[in-house]
Amino acid sequence: MSNAPPYFEARQVPLGTGDALMQRAFELRYNVYCIERRFLNANDYPDGCESDSYDDESAHFVAHNLNGELVGYVRLVLPDINSALPFERYCQPFLGHTKPPRLECGEISRLMVRQDYRRRRGDTLAGSREVESGPGEPNWLERRSHSPHILLSLYRQLYQHSLRHGVRYWYAAMERALARSLQRLDFGFQQICEEADYFGPVATYLADLRELESRLERNQPELLAWMRAPDVLSA
Repeated sequence: MSNAPPYFEARQVPLGTGDALMQRAFELRYNVYCIERRFLNANDYPDGCESDSYDDESAHFVAHNLNGELVGYVRLVLPDINSALPFERYCQPFLGHTKPPRLECGEISRLMVRQDYRRRRGDTLAGSREVESGPGEPNWLERRSHSPHILLSLYRQLYQHSLRHGVRYWYAAMERALARSLQRLDFGFQQICEEADYFGPVATYLADLRELESRLERNQPELLAWMRAPDVLSA
């Protein structure tokens, strides 16, 4: 088996508005959130770059195809003791939900794939939909669309960054279709909030990375090995 999904490479981006790659990521965010999905008012971003106050507190990751074109993006918002994570402004956790240690948490945010890679009816914003694998293909790769390869490459970067920086828990506000796809991959996100209008109808989920690792080790060891494999592009 190949040690990484074909066709795409993902890496962390150093934050800085003068950085050309970060600018391209902000442009992708603008195209998806303002032009395609209309979650945000395009008039508020006259430079064609979408950014917000959480960017300075986030780790940023991008995916490229083999031609060097930017095709995917995600950030991990990291809290401090006094700041709220983005989902906390929109969603209230279920009664009885036990919050994990705050400084061991991060929120997966602005997960997106470029429009021309979300090419099939029924795909989610992240481009993930379950289909059967082809003969000899790992069951965690999708044969007929590149988008899940992009998604997994970005999640791999999130995972390796989290290991390096003591992040054990991931919050993520996502559509049900994406949550189901991640469950089938044994990523183990658990819903903690009712569905709310948070850039579209989404619910908030929580994953414990130690539980995620245990499930993958039992059910999909090839995927776990790939998630853990050193990546020279990691920052």
